[in-house]
Amino acid sequence: MNIQLRFFASVREALGVSQESLSVPAEVTTVGGVRAFLQQRGGVWAEALADKRSLRMAYDQEMTDASAVIKDGGEVAFFPPVTGG
Repeated sequence: MNIQLRFFASVREALGVSQESLSVPAEVTTVGGVRAFLQQRGGVWAEALADKRSLRMAYDQEMTDASAVIKDGGEVAFFPPVTGG
């Protein structure tokens, strides 16, 4: 399955990339599965996307949690929590 990835703010800065096309294995079926798959790259990927880090996630430009099911051609985005004043 092929998906599009988007990274924003401090996640983008840590990874040094803002977007990527990715082919994921059949067992990766959720947004959380994508996060875990990317963590397996190690290094900055494991650190920036670590489970202990508070990250917001979106699927096809809608906020979601890790259980959201992904489909071929979908877009998964990761970004830090947003605060405002």
